[in-house]
Amino acid sequence: MTTDPQPPLHFEFTVADTLSAGTYANFLGVWHTAHEFTLDFAVTQPPSPAQTPDGQMVTRVPCQVVARVKVPPTVLFDFLRTLNENLDQWERAFNAPPAVE
Repeated sequence: MTTDPQPPLHFEFTVADTLSAGTYANFLGVWHTAHEFTLDFAVTQPPSPAQTPDGQMVTRVPCQVVARVKVPPTVLFDFLRTLNENLDQWERAFNAPPAVE
């Protein structure tokens, strides 16, 4: 018995008018449970000196979360692969040096 191969998937994105401008973020916080990863996209606010309860001086950087995205772990592998492919394309298109590790 021969089965015909399934045609490739073609995802078509629709963006609501209220989201079309996007949201700026310059910081990413990540945390997880056993079943999902949470990505908190944020904008940093002006830093200020602060003291921890044990007396250590630190620089406090408030971050305002502008979007929270919850993703199952199985999706993260494709997410990271796609992000890396697009970063490689961006480096080639704009002759940007690769990130320093």
